[in-house]
Amino acid sequence: MEAGVAHFEGGAMGKEIGSDGFTADDFARFSQRLEQETAHAHKAYRAGAFANAGLVAGFELEAWLIDEHFFPSPRNVSFLQRMASPLVVPELSLFNVEINGTPQALRATALSQLEGELTATWQRCQQVAAEEGVALIAIGTLPTLRERDLSLSSMSPFKRYAALNDQVLRRRGGRPLTLDIAGIETLTATHSDVMLEAATTSFQVHLQTPVNEVARTYNASQLLAAPLVALAANSPFLFGRALWHETRIPLFEQAVDCRQPGHPEHMRVTFGSAYLGKDPMACFAENLSSYPVLLPYVEAGPVSSYAHLRLHNGTIWRWNRLLIGLEKDQVPHLRVEQRVMPAGPSVIDMIANAALYYGAVRCLARQAEAPEARLPFAVARENFYRAARYGLEAQVVWLDGRCQNVAELLLRELLPLAREGLAELDLAAGDITRYLDVISARLRYRQNGAAWQLAHYAKYQDFFRLTADYLEHQRRLVPVHEWPI
Repeated sequence: MEAGVAHFEGGAMGKEIGSDGFTADDFARFSQRLEQETAHAHKAYRAGAFANAGLVAGFELEAWLIDEHFFPSPRNVSFLQRMASPLVVPELSLFNVEINGTPQALRATALSQLEGELTATWQRCQQVAAEEGVALIAIGTLPTLRERDLSLSSMSPFKRYAALNDQVLRRRGGRPLTLDIAGIETLTATHSDVMLEAATTSFQVHLQTPVNEVARTYNASQLLAAPLVALAANSPFLFGRALWHETRIPLFEQAVDCRQPGHPEHMRVTFGSAYLGKDPMACFAENLSSYPVLLPYVEAGPVSSYAHLRLHNGTIWRWNRLLIGLEKDQVPHLRVEQRVMPAGPSVIDMIANAALYYGAVRCLARQAEAPEARLPFAVARENFYRAARYGLEAQVVWLDGRCQNVAELLLRELLPLAREGLAELDLAAGDITRYLDVISARLRYRQNGAAWQLAHYAKYQDFFRLTADYLEHQRRLVPVHEWPI
């Protein structure tokens, strides 16, 4: 929570910590509290103490501040002071900000309410940015970004970010981080800090779920990760190279890789290791057993606040992440954070992506036979990386075991499924038509943000014109399938 306004946080990394240096005793005390809270959460789940109310939707959108030359502009401190909105908060770098939406019960006009609020916040952000002499742009990776933009001098001035950088490098034994991404072109680079993460901006969609449905919902979210990342792809360029259609995926995975050679440690950014079983608390047990603590900030307060569990979970970035939150009466709830979609291209595109996700995940999670039983986890994971690399041209394996084009899968199976799920939730018929028609047109034209960017660059060979034209179209609030090249 920020300044009294309710919104979903993606993890406790959004909260400032009280120390920038940690001792062995800090790690020991934090680990003890983490064990207690993990055990308590498991016991509370078995006792039925988690909220079992209806579905609640929300989002977080990360965006870039850019100057008149379309380079990143490290001005978020003065921008946020001028903005003075609890819905708009800092991010890792001085040239990024995060915009939050007020959670909505997923019924009636919830989708158009999310769009209306985001549009209003976005337009206010644009006004304030103009007063600061900068612009705001929502795009997965910024085509004009230079390696030298990603330095510690551009890190937002908060202890949590400096501590994260220190701890990642400590676990790596001081070795620099290495990028190695093979796509349309190839990029290899080394970087001495975690600021590479600032190059990956996303539209993270949240779904608070009745506790008795959360495991099935999480698993359905895993199945949908591949078609969603293909549908929404908007990050084809990094440091002047055309790489994956959604380059955020390999970039983020490599940007905070804490592993050392010879140490059997899990990646911090990952698709995960398996579907959830009947007990969703197994996810937090895996966090405890398989992921060393990065930020051992010990807080006072009851075990039932899960402060340490949530902070630790906030340093493990599964592409679908299970989160514990607290209601106003301090009753805990569970929600799924779908993290695969990039920022942009337009407000309506992002809400349309969310609409497809909410409808499709609802239907898949409630099928009589669990669909995850028909698609091995390893295949779902392969689908995801293939879809991130090739976008709407990717070939994926679906529940019938056939390999097919992901855009055709979306058109033929997932759009009707989403329509059915949204209608079952009693969402406004006009909203269902509005948002799913945007998805249908994008698929028919085969034009998502990545396809538009790649075609634009192929025509003009100019990243600055690409970024200028992208910004102009985004400001018009029209969906990407209507953008001219």
